[in-house]
Amino acid sequence: MRHESINYKFMINKQLLHPESIVVIGGSNNIHKPGGAIVRNIVQGGYRGTLRIVNPKEDEVQGIKVFHDVKEVPPTDLAILVVAARYCPDYVEYLAAEKSVQAFIIISAGFGEETKEGAVLEEQILHSCEKYGAALIGPNCIGLMNEWHHSVFTKPIPTLKREGVDFISGSGATAVFILESAVTKGLPFNSVWSIGNGKQIGIEDVLQYMDEHFDEENDSKVKLLYIENVGNPDKLLFHASSLIRKGCRIAAIKAGSSESGSRAASSHTGAIASSDSAVEALFRKAGIVRCFSREELTTVGCIFTLPPLTGKNFAIVTHAGGPGVMLTDALSKGGMNIPKLEGPAADELKAQLLPGSSVSNPIDILATGAGKELGIAIDYCEQRFDEIDAIFVIFGTPGLVQLYEAYDVLHQKILSCKKPIFPILPSVHTAGPEVAEFLKKGHVNFSDEVTLATALTQIMKTPPPAAPEIELYGVDIIKIREIIAGIPNNIGHSDSSGYLPPETVHQLLECAGIPMVPEKVSADMKELTTFANKVGYPVVAKVVGPVHKSDVGGVALNIRTPEHLALEFERMMKIEGATGVMVQKMLKGTELFIGAKYEQRFGHVVLCGLGGIFVEVLKDVSSGLAPLSYPEAYSMIRSLRAYKIIKGTRGQQGINEQRYAEIIVRLSTLLRFATEIKEMDINPLLADDKDVIAVDARIRIEKNVISS
Repeated sequence: MRHESINYKFMINKQLLHPESIVVIGGSNNIHKPGGAIVRNIVQGGYRGTLRIVNPKEDEVQGIKVFHDVKEVPPTDLAILVVAARYCPDYVEYLAAEKSVQAFIIISAGFGEETKEGAVLEEQILHSCEKYGAALIGPNCIGLMNEWHHSVFTKPIPTLKREGVDFISGSGATAVFILESAVTKGLPFNSVWSIGNGKQIGIEDVLQYMDEHFDEENDSKVKLLYIENVGNPDKLLFHASSLIRKGCRIAAIKAGSSESGSRAASSHTGAIASSDSAVEALFRKAGIVRCFSREELTTVGCIFTLPPLTGKNFAIVTHAGGPGVMLTDALSKGGMNIPKLEGPAADELKAQLLPGSSVSNPIDILATGAGKELGIAIDYCEQRFDEIDAIFVIFGTPGLVQLYEAYDVLHQKILSCKKPIFPILPSVHTAGPEVAEFLKKGHVNFSDEVTLATALTQIMKTPPPAAPEIELYGVDIIKIREIIAGIPNNIGHSDSSGYLPPETVHQLLECAGIPMVPEKVSADMKELTTFANKVGYPVVAKVVGPVHKSDVGGVALNIRTPEHLALEFERMMKIEGATGVMVQKMLKGTELFIGAKYEQRFGHVVLCGLGGIFVEVLKDVSSGLAPLSYPEAYSMIRSLRAYKIIKGTRGQQGINEQRYAEIIVRLSTLLRFATEIKEMDINPLLADDKDVIAVDARIRIEKNVISS
């Protein structure tokens, strides 16, 4: 994918991030309305610059002297507009021209997200900002918040500190709900960006700024995203990948991937939802952990604040059997291990715990176990059980005792242990004060063990960012372009289906180094009989012409004699649309599938999975964004639910996984240099432990005539 650098002259600047002065146009004393709430949050947030307010009806707002007219305001760095949409363009033009305002946050709604007239107002605002080199957040947003200024009108205001999370949201209301979820877990923030309509600065632009200005010593290394529309996939991929390579970790929700979700997103922000497979492929290529709910996103964020995991072997310390079992099940389902603890160290631990305790893993210290037993169990996991990579601690209360002592033990162990400790403190209501005290010490809390396991699974299965290099070895790019050039123009439009004839498909796959089963296409029965005799029976016959061969009875298997072939040839040539018959040597093996579809703005999304009828029935496919590297291809294959079949299970021989990955990579390179291909699939490929061979393939092309 390509990347084009953006000039930040008109984008994120110091006046937006660290303004020495702020003016709120429409600030008021009514803290139950945005104009009053934003003033309250700026003041309570300890803003150390000069705060000015413009309100023609008030003399003083929340203890601050008010300007009745914007003309009275001295030059100011940042202007926050909380007035009706129709007034905003004039304010922006005047403030930028006369008051040297270099940054705007427009809270107001009623712009392009609602009406065409509103879209015109938005364009006027953008024009003024670009003319005077001013940054613009919004319109239709909740604002921007960092350690320097809390320019939002909403609550909650999370704990803000340098090592906290950077959170960027395309929806203001959703940002508030995500903050609610995060605050209860103790997740700290460094900055919160609500981009609203994103007229000038979108999510990709914020990531670009964070990437190009990244300071390893001082900047947050965790980014959480809520995305409703991927406006620029190239930019998102480039900068997310770059940040992750610099040591950052990124998780995101992409809403509106289903047809109904797309409609909901569209009605809310005017966004057009992207294909779900394209989003999945983009995130996989970038190394972004994909989340599907607010709780999952904030849980992943909390995990990111802990030391990185070095393995998949976990110990569970609990005083309640049920949650320990549920966590064990959820982690095991996600491909992680809860190894049995046994031997002398386990026997020693059991002797130090209360009678009846279990140490096999989960380590159950019993409901009567307290801080002492908790500390002993953690120490053994840290110091004696070398096979353990991380420790999960489940500790709540039925309301009989206070938990300050136990949580202080947990606090001390988190500080001293080298292995990550995941605190699961479920009693957020009954032991609310104790949990709050624990969070104040800088910790996070995973109140639900299954949500934690689900989030951890998503992290563990997310591959690192893909290498940007294209695998060209063995792919004849020049010949591919020659074949494409020789295809008639306007193919794939109203006068043509765009599906290429089998011989052209064969040529393209041959250029990519993708082997195909020997075949012959002809409308001459003698030619087909000669071919069948040469390759040997049994053979397969398929009608040429109709796209869906099976639906029209256009496939015959296990043909063993020339007479049987002649009968099938005669029958197939009578099928409507038939132009010939293809004969192939009949092979055996595991049926696989590779497909691709061109998605606007994203490029080609490549899919793989089991072939034949399983593609549509099971829908067990994995996606990647072309061009693909070998690690990406292996990751796609191994993320399939059917991977055990591919690998070989219950005495069944597995397939040549290396060859399958190679074909996926070669196909993706072909697509990278043949963007005219809009759809294709190879279904099935027949695979065994030695080779993988394409049996049936179709390619649909769209070519436009370039007018002189």
